[in-house]
Amino acid sequence: MIPATPISITVVTRGKYGQRAIRTIQEKTDFKVTEVSVPAELPDFIEDTAPYTKDAASALRSDLAIIFAMHPDLTPAFAECAAKSGADAIIVSGSDTSELRKIASKYQIHIHADEICCSLVPCNDRVIDEFTSALGMPVFRISVEGGVVSDVSVIRGSPCGASWWVASQLPGTPVADAPAKAGLLVGQYPCRAVRGTRGGIHRSAEIHKRAVEAALAGGYAEAYP
Repeated sequence: MIPATPISITVVTRGKYGQRAIRTIQEKTDFKVTEVSVPAELPDFIEDTAPYTKDAASALRSDLAIIFAMHPDLTPAFAECAAKSGADAIIVSGSDTSELRKIASKYQIHIHADEICCSLVPCNDRVIDEFTSALGMPVFRISVEGGVVSDVSVIRGSPCGASWWVASQLPGTPVADAPAKAGLLVGQYPCRAVRGTRGGIHRSAEIHKRAVEAALAGGYAEAYP
């Protein structure tokens, strides 16, 4: 049997946003990754998005486009550019908007939009499912000796890298304290998720907490919203 070719990924970055995803993809997977960058400082309103997307079409002709434009005009512009260029699936860092849903419907392409990167799970889309074989909602394997965590392996980790940070810090923790500590560690990690709301970083922390609880129970969590 001929081994499957790893998926190709294009990440649209804006300043620091998207850089950790690129590093995690490079360090933790064999996926091919390409970067398209936009300026960190942008006007609030961009009427003509073409100057930002015109040179990105060839790069966005990848299996998966991940968009960290973090801008109400550029995000859908890059999503449509990726869809037109032949991308097979799109992940957007940001809210699921009516514009993105229209693009998904028009081009019959799967678009996953969320403010955090650790909520992604398999969804019967070929590209997303291959991506989530390594990256997405965290899944851990945890060994315990004498009521204390002795080893943590990351089966699937968040694209920002937080899951591996959690795994490195949990050994030596009493089992009863491990889930809460996992959530605390995510809060300390320099995650780009929104802070100060009930979503964002708090949701990321809860997802990791539940993943540790599931691993300690001998299973895994894959349905936390």
